[in-house]
Amino acid sequence: MRRVLIIGNSGAGKSTLARRLGERLSLPVIHLDVLFWKPGWVESDDDEFRGRVAAALAAPAWVCDGNFGGSWDLRMPLADTIVWVDQPRWLCLFRAIRRVFQYREGERPDMAAGCRETIDLKFYHFIWTYDRQVRPKLEAALAQHGGHARIARLRSDREIEAFLAEA
Repeated sequence: MRRVLIIGNSGAGKSTLARRLGERLSLPVIHLDVLFWKPGWVESDDDEFRGRVAAALAAPAWVCDGNFGGSWDLRMPLADTIVWVDQPRWLCLFRAIRRVFQYREGERPDMAAGCRETIDLKFYHFIWTYDRQVRPKLEAALAQHGGHARIARLRSDREIEAFLAEA
């Protein structure tokens, strides 16, 4: 594993897995949230974001985590391993809400500067409807861009731990 893409619903554990896997494999970690968000939760322009993603992925090895379906076509073809963290939506929602309290005194280490966690009903709706809204698009993108890669679908924390132990 030299180029690992970690995908899945918000709150599923992508960033935590990316950090841990990066440490285990001694690879740099690319958090797409850092590349996309500007202070105050201002979104990047699509072309600007895609340029930053392409530049980051030009490295010979990496672990990259994030949703951002608009960049699957850049990321999936370069990955040798695609890890789909496919946790239950209730758990993803719980973890997203918990982050608000966990990081109330500061910022998440895997988030862009100036983007503090807040109660965000639109974001929670995205998490809750992910299976209906995003999953079909993700599956299509995997079929189109990810057929060459090893795909690991991890549906629980236990499966995540087993994957890390084998890495």
